[in-house]
Amino acid sequence: MSAPRACVIGHPVAHSRSPAIYKYWLAEHGIAGDYVREDVAPANIMAFLAGFADSGYVGANVTVPHKEAAFAAAEADAVSRELGAVNTLWLEGRRLLGTNTDVHGFLANLDEQQPGWDLRTRLAVVLGAGGAARAILHGLLERGVEEITLVNRTPARAQALAAHFGPHVRPVGFGELSAALASADLLVNATSLGMQGAPPLDINLGPSKPGAMVYDIVYVPFETGLLKAARARGHPAVDGLGMLLHQAAPAFERFFGVRPRVTPALRRHVLADMGGGG
Repeated sequence: MSAPRACVIGHPVAHSRSPAIYKYWLAEHGIAGDYVREDVAPANIMAFLAGFADSGYVGANVTVPHKEAAFAAAEADAVSRELGAVNTLWLEGRRLLGTNTDVHGFLANLDEQQPGWDLRTRLAVVLGAGGAARAILHGLLERGVEEITLVNRTPARAQALAAHFGPHVRPVGFGELSAALASADLLVNATSLGMQGAPPLDINLGPSKPGAMVYDIVYVPFETGLLKAARARGHPAVDGLGMLLHQAAPAFERFFGVRPRVTPALRRHVLADMGGGG
């Protein structure tokens, strides 16, 4: 039997750090497998997924912009159906199955960096209304957060997402962010603002409640402007790299049969692969 191979599917996909993570774990566990990038254009994604059983891969991670296509192509589980997106594919025989590990990654990172956070979080503010925000809302509600203020520049998107998740999610515009921060125990940036090559995230943390946690899912750069500002004000800050690492662990187990650990050594390895976090 040939060595198992898996891939990450995206467009573009050259920036993906997934190969660094998976190859580290393959070496750590002495598994004779491989993990590569597959750049698949949107026009070709459904054909690629339809032929996945003959691709030679045991599974795949799925990144932007293909998570919805993967959801359409696979037999999706309950979490994926709730989110309308799949980020992990694997084969059982010739059946293509799918799940979404973003909720797990978001929560496991928060649990690791701020243990007991859910016991002290009644109110949260989430910035953004895309796929990442959907996973984050799901995770926060699962952990019993009572009220989430969803802030987005396009009100209709926030309203649609709030309607999907129910009365515990309140959609507002950026004009109401300051008032929301005054009572929030947790702020999560679920947008790409502040990412290398993207516009900065321009918000004032001045009105924030003392001791409120600040979580930025952006991990390039490793320390974003938001995290730098939060630390300067004494807020507990949670970086986004851990979310990337933790969401990969259950996928690796699906592909290669071993549940890997997220360790400080892995974080250092991926940061070095990122060029020190820049």
